[in-house]
Amino acid sequence: KPAAGATVAVAFSGGRDSLALLHATCRAAQALGLQVAALHIHHGLLPEADAWLQGAQRLCARWRRRGWPVHLHWVRLSGQPAPGDSLEAWARAGRHAALAQLAQQAGASLLLLAHHRRDQAETFVLQALRGGAPAGLSAMPRQASRAGLIWARPWLDQPRGAIEAYVQRHRLQPVDDPSNADDRLARNRLRLQVWPALEAAFPHAETSLAAAAQRAQEARAALGELAALDLAPLVDADGALAVAGWRALSAARQANALRAWWAAQAGHSAPQPLVTRLLAEVPPQGVARWPAGGGWWCALRSGRLQVVAPVGHAG
Repeated sequence: KPAAGATVAVAFSGGRDSLALLHATCRAAQALGLQVAALHIHHGLLPEADAWLQGAQRLCARWRRRGWPVHLHWVRLSGQPAPGDSLEAWARAGRHAALAQLAQQAGASLLLLAHHRRDQAETFVLQALRGGAPAGLSAMPRQASRAGLIWARPWLDQPRGAIEAYVQRHRLQPVDDPSNADDRLARNRLRLQVWPALEAAFPHAETSLAAAAQRAQEARAALGELAALDLAPLVDADGALAVAGWRALSAARQANALRAWWAAQAGHSAPQPLVTRLLAEVPPQGVARWPAGGGWWCALRSGRLQVVAPVGHAG
């Protein structure tokens, strides 16, 4: 719980979920003596974006006149995705970076996100369809710390229906994002084409899939602890992995330890083709190299595996 006088940030798009969260946060903040920073990201992707920003400015001004301690902070994203890149991924990465920057500028250490139980269930399904490992199937954490900022999802256990009821009860007027009807986007296809049939056939799908994500989070944490135990005696001060000790593990633990080792050394997940090749091809001794994409390599020298970064990489 933030101390009195502290600032709590809320990611605010103007849509139903974020509007409800901002409204609820402002009501609570007034009683608790907190300040609220509404963080709005102008993506510059739709012609309605200017009107959404203006609406957010008017809304926050009206709520301040009501006596609510809320101020709007906003930024417009620049650039565009590279050819072949995912528009969704580009917008998400830019949004997260901008939210962190705005929260820091507002003096907030807590950022609230409006994801709810349906969002969690959808994320689990999408990750499963992509062949996700436990990290992907874990979907969204309730709370995570990054760069001195706590990202929290207070409504992750709340059903979508509860959010809709809150909006109606308080007569809130969310914006209508036409991109939500674009079935070229994977999440929209799931919502528009798959979810109605899934929920009709399995009424408790939202609850069950969100629970499955929770179990995946527990499995991910346990696998991380196991990898740490396995790697502790195998990784030297330079980050190299002793092949003999690694090969003494069971096949499943080898794969688990390998992924954890690579992520710790490279700062990103190991590509599955690399993991498959290393598990099948690494000999006890000798000299060898395996490409990992993007200029990254895995090298074998003197019975130890090493991560080789691209030339010029500042890591």
